[in-house]
Amino acid sequence: MTPRYIGFAACLCLTFSVAALAFAVDDKKPAKEGAKGEASQSKVSVKIADWDETLKLVAAHKGKVVVLDAWSTSCQPCMKEFPNLVKLHKKYGGKEVVCMSLSCDFIGIKSKPPEYYRDKVENFLSKQGAEFQNLLSSVPAEDLFEKMELSSIPAVYVYGRDGKLAKRFDNEKAKTEDDNFTYDDVTKLVEELVAKK
Repeated sequence: MTPRYIGFAACLCLTFSVAALAFAVDDKKPAKEGAKGEASQSKVSVKIADWDETLKLVAAHKGKVVVLDAWSTSCQPCMKEFPNLVKLHKKYGGKEVVCMSLSCDFIGIKSKPPEYYRDKVENFLSKQGAEFQNLLSSVPAEDLFEKMELSSIPAVYVYGRDGKLAKRFDNEKAKTEDDNFTYDDVTKLVEELVAKK
């Protein structure tokens, strides 16, 4: 091999070594830092539960107003409205109001149990910043709706401080899209219930 080709081969080898080193270093970058200089971690998680367990979790917050949003990643209107639940949580969540979500993604296919949907649901919730109690139904949506006496989602359940259902917002009686409920309606009721001591 001539000196010219040896030099070229050495240069090529060095180029690949530097590229590999840069890739390895880039791969080991620390997690994105939060505002306080700490590595940011998602606070979003999903618990698998049936309707009765969901109601027990709602009841555990007696003394506060509870907003429970029933939704699914296969429901476009649900996903369109969902960011409003997050806004409600950021504005009122904590001492006075508890926000919760119930995913109705599980449809009863034996090869696709509730756990099958967890990643998809958590991914959506993480993107929304849904840092509150999130549930995934352990029973098929059709059976769940029957238990909830609901024909379709989206639906939002608002419970008063006494733990009783104050109102269910749904679109069952809506004749046009303009008749559909909005989170403005939900927020108005929540504010009224919070004001009641």
